[in-house]
Amino acid sequence: MQNNKNNLSLLNRARKGIITTEIKQVAQAENRSPEYIRENVANGKIAICANLKRKITPLGVGCGLRTKVNANIGTSKDKNDLDFELKKLQAAVDAGADTVMDLSTGGDIRLIRRKIIGACNIPVGTVPIYQAIVDTVNKKQSIAKLEPEKIFDVIEEQLDDGVDFITVHCGLTQNALERIKKSKRILPIVSRGGSFLAEWMILTGRENPLYEQYDRLLNMANKYNAILSLGDGLRPGAIADATDRAQLQELITLGELTDAAWEKGVGIIVEGPGHVPLDQIKANVILQKRLCKSAPFYVLGPLVTDIAPGYDHIVGAIGGAIAALAGADFLCYVTPAEHLRLPNIADVKDGVIASRIAAHAADVSKGNTMAINQDYQMSHSRNTLDWSKQIALSIDPKKTAELSPYEGKGQGEVCSMCGEFCAIKKIKAFFSE
Repeated sequence: MQNNKNNLSLLNRARKGIITTEIKQVAQAENRSPEYIRENVANGKIAICANLKRKITPLGVGCGLRTKVNANIGTSKDKNDLDFELKKLQAAVDAGADTVMDLSTGGDIRLIRRKIIGACNIPVGTVPIYQAIVDTVNKKQSIAKLEPEKIFDVIEEQLDDGVDFITVHCGLTQNALERIKKSKRILPIVSRGGSFLAEWMILTGRENPLYEQYDRLLNMANKYNAILSLGDGLRPGAIADATDRAQLQELITLGELTDAAWEKGVGIIVEGPGHVPLDQIKANVILQKRLCKSAPFYVLGPLVTDIAPGYDHIVGAIGGAIAALAGADFLCYVTPAEHLRLPNIADVKDGVIASRIAAHAADVSKGNTMAINQDYQMSHSRNTLDWSKQIALSIDPKKTAELSPYEGKGQGEVCSMCGEFCAIKKIKAFFSE
């Protein structure tokens, strides 16, 4: 593993005014100045995903950058086909996902993770508590038998494999659990990682080791230049539960943990809800940005209604567009299979495309010049009836080409919807005189 220059993390090097190769690469990708990236890495508003163990193009997430999209893949005990997961990975990459998370809980978890890392050139994230719990259960042991040392061994193993960012539910404390017990939530905990930790904490009566030994976690992240994604173990799983005291108590703790991470030079992403009604999304983003001092915000969806199984990619895209416009930086996709089953290859593609549409729509409204220019180019291509260029510029060129019979045709061909009554062609004749 290569060493950090002067043994400093990327964040600490940025604080010293050093414009690193990673910063230059992010600046070029985002059409921003290297100094802008350096300044916002230094103040924690931008996190750069690039584990020192991997050779990938670094990805910037945060203030003033294009809104990023993550795709979750991974096995379960009932379905653990490695080849199938690699096909899902490729579908996510082909559809334009910026990152993927391996959430595997079935089969050979280590092999699956390492194959996924080796098969893609975009950042990979994980939730290490999954492996720690699965290893324990596979030994026919109670979750209560899981020792904190095992959790940290798994974290070290995954970071050494090259994982670029890890979700760690550090804000789920014993105090937070007490608040959940007193709440009237319809769904007390829907986070899988959160439920694992909550069960362990209830069975043992001990404090969350990820909170209790947070400095140890920070040291591990520093060693690999990895990003900590502070998980929302108490995110609402029903819109009726949104923005309640338990959720906000955890968020307050995550804000404090963000400060502690920055002091150690560790980049942070903060995760957020979840199921949130339309009218509360902006407030949730404002709260996170205020309490976590504008750390990058990573949201699941959000899902704005609970009644659309099979269409939750649309539900999530609606919420994601509003969240990103309000300041969220990173959207975790939701697929049509959400709440129903593991996603298949088609679900993965649909989820990524839906979230990318949401992210792009928000970026246009936020004034991102690259997003605005892409729409401008599309509009110009429609004006000239340039079908090849329209296909190339579309968010899903393959589907656009499949739906359009005009691929490869020159300019001027009208579509079958309007035919000879094409508004663009008819009016152009008058305006060109």
